[in-house]
Amino acid sequence: MLSVSPQTIISDAADAYVSRWRQLDFMCYGCVLLIMSIGLIMVASSSMDFAHAQYHDAWFFIKKQIIFLGLGCTLGLVILAIPIKIWNRFSGLLLIAGLFLLAAVLIPGVGKVVNGSRRWLSLGLFSVQASELAKFCFVIYFASFLSRKNEELKTQWSGFIKITFIMLAIICLLLMEPDFGTSVIISMVAGIVMFVAGVPIIRFALLALSGIAGLVAIAVFSPYRWERLVAFMDPWSRQFDSGYQLVQSLIAFGRGEWFGVGLGNSLQKLFFLPEAHTDFIFAIYTEEFGYIGALGLIALFSFLLSRLLMLFNKACIKQQFFSAYLILGVAVMIAAQAFINMGVASGLLPTKGLTLPFISYGGSSMLVTCCLIALVMRINLELADDKP
Repeated sequence: MLSVSPQTIISDAADAYVSRWRQLDFMCYGCVLLIMSIGLIMVASSSMDFAHAQYHDAWFFIKKQIIFLGLGCTLGLVILAIPIKIWNRFSGLLLIAGLFLLAAVLIPGVGKVVNGSRRWLSLGLFSVQASELAKFCFVIYFASFLSRKNEELKTQWSGFIKITFIMLAIICLLLMEPDFGTSVIISMVAGIVMFVAGVPIIRFALLALSGIAGLVAIAVFSPYRWERLVAFMDPWSRQFDSGYQLVQSLIAFGRGEWFGVGLGNSLQKLFFLPEAHTDFIFAIYTEEFGYIGALGLIALFSFLLSRLLMLFNKACIKQQFFSAYLILGVAVMIAAQAFINMGVASGLLPTKGLTLPFISYGGSSMLVTCCLIALVMRINLELADDKP
């Protein structure tokens, strides 16, 4: 009988541990850390004057952002310890939780109204945006449903009708807040994941066309949304009215030219551009770092998307379809939100109230995005353990 020394056992275990961690996509997570660092710098730069005027503390927003980033990383570590199969098992409860959050925020006395929208739940010391938390729940549920009901979706109308009614319920609750931007993001995530999952093209086209028609109708027949569309088409004709925010954002882009005016030297953040540290932080970033800096940030988001899609492909090869659809959902959510935020700031798209992931000031957005990346990292760990 052969005996194995304790040193050999420890050495083999250490080698296996090191081999496992070497398979993690550190380029992906390094990219996330770099974007986070840029975000902290830009929140500080874009908010100091406003924070000093409003709260007599120039560091008010950056201190809160650092706290939320710390909370997001802490929650991420918790999520990192939970096996992916647990999320799959309890995806139905997460769907119910997400719908409950969206419904609860509409109850007077429970939901908090900010800028005319009832999107916030007050938790005493701070408030959270219900739709941000709900996005986390829904992306997991969509991945679970499409992996479990894949054959039914491909061959029967019943599965397609089920997911359509669920999406309709989600979008109706979001529009009651109202939160048009998150409705678009959720629709894009569900639609693209369904398409990749193999939903027949006729059903997918029917859903896509009806969804686009519905969103267009909502935009056209809602007075304030129609006003936004008109201002988007010609902001300079309404530069002191509904087009004011976009005009100031475009001025920031123009001042930035190729290489920017330098970090901290933005003029538009000096009470000219509303929401300079949240929805329109990309305009301030471009003013300070120029078009070259803007292209660099776009390249970082593109690189992050490419690494996520590589992990998605790896999960597909190993037939871990829940993990694959979950990674794809996270990738689409981050990419779509970044594209829409940058598009709005540059005048490419009508105004939406969406933050730039990891960059804009916003506690709820930071917490949820950190948790989504932690899910991806957990999948990466499990794929490293799973031998081909």
